[in-house]
Amino acid sequence: MNPTDSPIDWVARHIKEYVETDGRKGHRRWGVTTLLLTTLGRRSGRPRRTALIYGTDGDRLVVVGSNGGADAHPAWYLNLMADPVAEVQVGAEKFAVTAAKASGEDRERLWAMMAALWPDYDRYRKQTVRAIPVVVLDPLPRQSR
Repeated sequence: MNPTDSPIDWVARHIKEYVETDGRKGHRRWGVTTLLLTTLGRRSGRPRRTALIYGTDGDRLVVVGSNGGADAHPAWYLNLMADPVAEVQVGAEKFAVTAAKASGEDRERLWAMMAALWPDYDRYRKQTVRAIPVVVLDPLPRQSR
């Protein structure tokens, strides 16, 4: 089943370009690296795809559920909390991951890393009362998905 792309127009255009070029266009955007994340909708059970800025921590990929500083968590984050197995595309490479919310010192270290990549995260944190989640995506062995 083909995933439904983000309903946000500029994100949908980014995804389209990324997919059509196997990430040659879109993997690097705004001076940072981006990935495509496909989750299963927590209510619909259908695949949903979005583009996110990411960092790396060893073999792990790190993303931030900032939602631009909105008071609500992004849908992709809620989907991952309901079903932590997802698919990512990094450049041309596609693979399964399992997601976990970072906590404690690990979260603070990863937040600092991600805010260094994208300083707006610190501004978003000041805009909202919610704790913006930092999510770690661990690649799964090929036979796990």
